[in-house]
Amino acid sequence: MGLVVDTSAVVALERGGVEWETALAKLGDEPLALPAIVYAELLIGVRLADRVGRASARRAKVDALVARVPIVDFGREIADRWADVVATLRKKGALIPANDVAVAATALQLGFAVLVGSRDEQHFRRVPKLRVESLRA
Repeated sequence: MGLVVDTSAVVALERGGVEWETALAKLGDEPLALPAIVYAELLIGVRLADRVGRASARRAKVDALVARVPIVDFGREIADRWADVVATLRKKGALIPANDVAVAATALQLGFAVLVGSRDEQHFRRVPKLRVESLRA
């Protein structure tokens, strides 16, 4: 099937003190993808770190993640999916954050599920036909 990794899953691992490589290894041979917007959000976390040491540690984790998980660009096909998802959710009066729509659109385009942290699971479930997997750290 495959999994698109959401920022909430990566943050949940960090907050839980779980090494990202350890958690990703538990997924076995499941294909993984990292939307470009998630990469950008992770870099924001690096830049906003309160200490140089924490920034360096976060950057090392991000670098290790992208060495193992390919970044998927927000191109034309995903942009088309993004527009479809926004229009659908707007008609329902159930919009979710734009960055999360980009994550959902990436997953839909690839035919993957979204891997999320448990706190952010519910709003992804508003997206029709999107499979959502909660992180089991």
